[in-house]
Amino acid sequence: MGKSKNIKKSLGQAPGTIVYTGTKESIELFIDVFDYDVDFFEEKELGTIEDSFPYIASKPATWININGLNHVDAIEKIGSHCNLHPLILEDIANTHQRAKIEEYDEYLFVVLKMLHINSDGQLHTEHVSFILGEGYVLSFQEAEGDVFDPVRNRLRNAKGRIRSNGADYLLYALMDAAVDNYFTLMETVGEKIETLEDALFEDKPNDDIVYEIQQLKKEILRIKRAVSPLREVVNRLEKGEHRLISEKTEFYLRDLHDHVIQVSENVEIYREMIWGLMDMHMTTLGNKMNQIMKVLTIVASIFIPLTFLAGVYGMNFENIPELKFKYGYFVLWGIMILIFIALLYYFRRKKWL
Repeated sequence: MGKSKNIKKSLGQAPGTIVYTGTKESIELFIDVFDYDVDFFEEKELGTIEDSFPYIASKPATWININGLNHVDAIEKIGSHCNLHPLILEDIANTHQRAKIEEYDEYLFVVLKMLHINSDGQLHTEHVSFILGEGYVLSFQEAEGDVFDPVRNRLRNAKGRIRSNGADYLLYALMDAAVDNYFTLMETVGEKIETLEDALFEDKPNDDIVYEIQQLKKEILRIKRAVSPLREVVNRLEKGEHRLISEKTEFYLRDLHDHVIQVSENVEIYREMIWGLMDMHMTTLGNKMNQIMKVLTIVASIFIPLTFLAGVYGMNFENIPELKFKYGYFVLWGIMILIFIALLYYFRRKKWL
């Protein structure tokens, strides 16, 4: 309900109007900056968006992370300072925007979806945007909490080659962290599929298994929507046609492209497996129903002749020959028991029981 309401907010607006379409409207603005080179590093939390302006001009690389897309005035101010196109600012606040890349002379704009599992085990999707400029990267997130802590630790501890490279390598590192988390996510999905498969093979499915399969189908669809367009984004980046992407970073982007393809292939495999789970569940239900019908049919087949005999001698005629027979009752019971045993033997011999 809230999602469709937020979509309607942007209808009829002029192109370039900044409208936050997410649901986290009470998030406070949080800005942190990482300014660094090989021998220098500064990490600082900023109070206002204007405090970030001096860092944008510093060299060789600066990462300014902005949390709180509901603060459209802050997005507009930094957009004006960096001469960002109004349509770019609109896409930053539009949480329903799919992954994409836009190339301008002075900067690159990249959108992707950050996926992770919440503490309650539910898939969470967050809209993340990046601006790669001359010596800086701006990142925009809906709220605090992300998958970029490994990048932050590498910057703090001067691990790897991140502090000896420029802002283009920083953009690669941030995107690589998001894609690496996709692998972790796919492992979780794979474990869920294996658990459901075991339940189905053990023929002990619980009453909620259909709901669990449906939820898993929805999760894999959300992952597919996030990953599929990202292949084109990374492909365009690794071609190295923009001046902000160095030849050295192109090699890493090629590796990132391979990772995205691998995740995309895993998504398709798991999607087919989930459909297979539903078919397996329906087959299991069909087999159970067949077993029930088989038992009922055998029981009915046994009692049909017995019911026939009981019906014949239950008729209200006085001249039925056997009615006057002294041991007729016991003989009839004996015949019925013999028929019962004979039918059981026949069914067992046919391996129907």
